[in-house]
Amino acid sequence: MNISEFEKDVREEIATILSSEFNIDVTKTNSVPHSDDSAITFPNLDEKSQRSKFIETTVLYVDMRRSTDLSLKHHSQTVAKLYSAFVRGIMRCADAFHSEVRGIIGDRVMVLFAPENCFANAVHTSILINSVCKHVINKHFIHDQVAFGIGIDYGRMLATKTGIRRHGSAQQSYRSLVWLGRPANIASKLTDNANKPEETVTLTKVKVGYDYGYGLTYQDEWPHIFIQQFTRNYLTGNYHHWNSAYRSFYTVQENCVTRESTPAILMTKQVYDGFRSAKPDAPEVKNGWFKEINVAIPEYSGKVFGGNVIYTIFEKPPSIRLLR
Repeated sequence: MNISEFEKDVREEIATILSSEFNIDVTKTNSVPHSDDSAITFPNLDEKSQRSKFIETTVLYVDMRRSTDLSLKHHSQTVAKLYSAFVRGIMRCADAFHSEVRGIIGDRVMVLFAPENCFANAVHTSILINSVCKHVINKHFIHDQVAFGIGIDYGRMLATKTGIRRHGSAQQSYRSLVWLGRPANIASKLTDNANKPEETVTLTKVKVGYDYGYGLTYQDEWPHIFIQQFTRNYLTGNYHHWNSAYRSFYTVQENCVTRESTPAILMTKQVYDGFRSAKPDAPEVKNGWFKEINVAIPEYSGKVFGGNVIYTIFEKPPSIRLLR
């Protein structure tokens, strides 16, 4: 390879794409685009043009938890089976509610929905995925080793193609669409925060006894605050508490929650409101199975709703052999 020629060519190609003369035609669609869509093209440097599509709809991500640990604990054949079963199960769930799998990246799958009935279809798909993951896939492993998180958001998604058109055996690797948009970002971050266990830390507290004339009572104080209330007499070397009612203290260890556990399904308020508007009589709405969740999502300031909702028919699976 001639580096000098490469440097010249790559500068020209990138400058062409980023120039004001390069036109990207974006059209709206009401169906989920696929890689063979002729209205979505690679950048054409000769014509200085590219065609893309956008869709306003719900986006769902599902992620397998602790996949790295699972890879270390199990034989490679078992891990391969797990991934195959996981993707197969998600694709079946997507088909059940008229949605399309449009991204498989390792242990994470992205599902998109046609705009019509997208809120109801997304929520029902999340419940079906939660049911299959929890009561079908996971039950093939001991000690509930496999866990999954699901996140849903709504908004505008752009479908485009990037890179260079290839031919022959390399063609298939470059055919996949690239999906861009805030909903994918937020749904992915919801997935990261879904189905997380409670996190606690053990802290030392001081039980300080005071007598204000009606018996000894104890109150909690943090160690650094408690210490600051003493002054030293440099003549005697003794320490004295500033409060004359002080009598004694002892320390205790307490577990403090630093992060509350989260349910397997998380969604933005817009998704929940859309579902509630579309299905006001649904049991998920009437019974309050999705509740507001106290969780911080980067780049999202709205409310988050979540739940561990499943289809109860999955709770009693047939007898199965556990994988090790």
